[in-house]
Amino acid sequence: MKFDTIVIGGGLSGLTAANVLAAKGQRVAIVTNGQSTLHFGSGSFDLLGYDTDGKVVENPLEGIKSINAEHPYAKLGTENVETLAKEAQTLLETCGIHTIGNAQRNHYRITPMGTLKPAWLSIDGMATLNIREKVVWKKVALVNIAGFLDLPTNFMLAGLAEAGLQCELKTIRMEVFDHARRNPTEMRATNVAKVIHDQKLVESVAAELNKFTGYDAILFPAVAGLRNAAEDELLRKLVNTPLYYVTPMPPSVMGVRVAMLLMDNFKSNGGIELVSNKINGGVIENNAVQYLTSDHLPDEKLKANNYILATGSFMSQGLKSDYEHVFEPILNLDVHASTNRDEWIEEAVFEAQPYMHYGVATDKAFHPLKNGKVVTNMYAVGSVLEGHNHIKQADGTGVSLLTALQVAKEILK
Repeated sequence: MKFDTIVIGGGLSGLTAANVLAAKGQRVAIVTNGQSTLHFGSGSFDLLGYDTDGKVVENPLEGIKSINAEHPYAKLGTENVETLAKEAQTLLETCGIHTIGNAQRNHYRITPMGTLKPAWLSIDGMATLNIREKVVWKKVALVNIAGFLDLPTNFMLAGLAEAGLQCELKTIRMEVFDHARRNPTEMRATNVAKVIHDQKLVESVAAELNKFTGYDAILFPAVAGLRNAAEDELLRKLVNTPLYYVTPMPPSVMGVRVAMLLMDNFKSNGGIELVSNKINGGVIENNAVQYLTSDHLPDEKLKANNYILATGSFMSQGLKSDYEHVFEPILNLDVHASTNRDEWIEEAVFEAQPYMHYGVATDKAFHPLKNGKVVTNMYAVGSVLEGHNHIKQADGTGVSLLTALQVAKEILK
């Protein structure tokens, strides 16, 4: 099989690069192995939320000017980040992912535990608070669904109270949701979203929510609109009190929606997805990838003019470790990591862990290195890259989007 570009990984970075390339007429294949971490998505995208001292960054574009030289943003060029950020928001909009926010000013998103975290963009309809301004709601109702255990309401109530909100917990009970349970104790957000699948059911939920009056806003778990925003927009329209969504525990309806919409747009432009097909190796000769091999197509050599490594970090098995070293498992590309295992972690669990900075080594154009030499027809994007801690810096989705956009531009030159 021969393509213009093969993308290894179907997460945010892989889908972003693939969408740009396919839209420009390239023959692109995404090789995916299971579901991506988008299924854990919050409904928000971060650019830079915290500096290296752990302080909240109000203006991401200003904060990026002081990042370390190994950070992917530094390789992009800090002057280029603003342009790429605008292009990322435009791409999301093109795919049907409507967002609010901008790169000049972060806002706060509400986590499932009720804490507030800075974010760059949030899907329209998600509950957000501004960093500098006072809370615009005085009295809100946090409404949960009876039997839905993935919204930790006690934590959320405490967090919202700390943010200055007078918040009351309410519950709606509807027989239709009982069918969302796979067993008596399990009812995931995605199960509920599959129940709220037509106008009649949305109207029924809205009728229940309209029983709660006298509030400035209603906060409701993000369980509407799995395939697209139609159901969640209709629900907000039908509820008399301003309705906003809060993200429950994964799997995330908003994250699954983002993954589906990006993939749908990619395929509409002629893109090809090789589903559940693990890339297990390849051949590099003369500093270039000659072909890749996969589990489910053992007799096929997957060839392309360019290759994009978008396999993620440890969670997605884009990076692995044994007792002695950290490594990239497909082509054994160079990884910047300590060879002393004792230096991989800090004893204090909530401290920044050194291993979180580990990743594939690249040049400034995001070509990975193999034995210190640049692999000229391959690029690495997203969480597999070295030099940043997406947990402590709240920059993971920004790195994924922006590095993917930049690499797509390089390929199209």
